[in-house]
Amino acid sequence: MRQTLFAIALSAASLQAFAATPLETVSAFHDALSAGKADAATVFLSPTIQIFESGYVERSRDEYAGHHLPSDMAFAKATSQTVIRQNERVEGNIAIVTRETETKGKFKGTNVHSFGTETAVLEKQGDKWLITHVHWSSRKAK
Repeated sequence: MRQTLFAIALSAASLQAFAATPLETVSAFHDALSAGKADAATVFLSPTIQIFESGYVERSRDEYAGHHLPSDMAFAKATSQTVIRQNERVEGNIAIVTRETETKGKFKGTNVHSFGTETAVLEKQGDKWLITHVHWSSRKAK
């Protein structure tokens, strides 16, 4: 009985995570990064995601998980990010989320104060949204 209740609760929690809007999906991805939860972060990413950052490309969820994800989580845990502006546009099963952010903190002994932009493309698969593409860019605050 206890296992059945746990399974039902876990299924309900998973459905809530996947029934989110595109904007909520992107926010949940960033929350998982900040919490250092790799499995929770990658659940929002398409297996074929492409991530563009600083002129580099990661061409799959597995490539990102094995390369930049650990450092992205460490950075997100050490800093705080404030969303200045965000927008969501949905056209059928495709959505675009744009965000402008300010990040502050200290990472690896260095003070951080930067402004960033993010464009995320999402695809609706069943009742869930998956991030299929992300483009990140940032600059130091003046």
